[in-house]
Amino acid sequence: MRRTTASLAIVAALLLASGCSRSPRVAFYTLTPLTSAGAVQQNFSSAVAVGPVTIPELVNRPQLVVRQAPNRVDVLESHRWAEPLKNEIPRLLAQDLGPLLGSNRVFAYDQVSAAAAQYRVLVDIVRLETVPGDSVTVEAGWVVKGAGNNRREGRAEIREKVNGSDYEAVVAAFSRALAGLSAQIAKTLSGNR
Repeated sequence: MRRTTASLAIVAALLLASGCSRSPRVAFYTLTPLTSAGAVQQNFSSAVAVGPVTIPELVNRPQLVVRQAPNRVDVLESHRWAEPLKNEIPRLLAQDLGPLLGSNRVFAYDQVSAAAAQYRVLVDIVRLETVPGDSVTVEAGWVVKGAGNNRREGRAEIREKVNGSDYEAVVAAFSRALAGLSAQIAKTLSGNR
């Protein structure tokens, strides 16, 4: 009986010790607007609403998703986005578009009523992919809707090299790729006037 009690006490102590062990540390990431590309057009005076932006369900999650092989991805539990990408990307595109257009009237669709904007930019991201240590790819199509039936479309695939071996470098590369997408959208908006 004593041996059984001692064995149970040891098992209970081991279970308690394993329950007190620390969880893996989680790192949270955000995208950063880049405004160094130069203005496409100065004094774009019309209000622009960016969004909604659709993204593939594969990456529509809190965790970073990285491609390991043509048919395999890893979902990284300890590397997460600080906010949902479907909310963060429209704000980032708006922040990048403002300086490119020379305007302070560019907003994410959830920041301004679509009815108050003279232009609406709808973005469909079909590919948001990273290969660790190599590159990120953003492939997207967009539609710029203006007054009446004024409508222009565009499409781009932008690849950025990952300058580093950590996930901060991956997120920085995504920020640069999305800034490149903003530059392409700005050209469409400039041609829409």
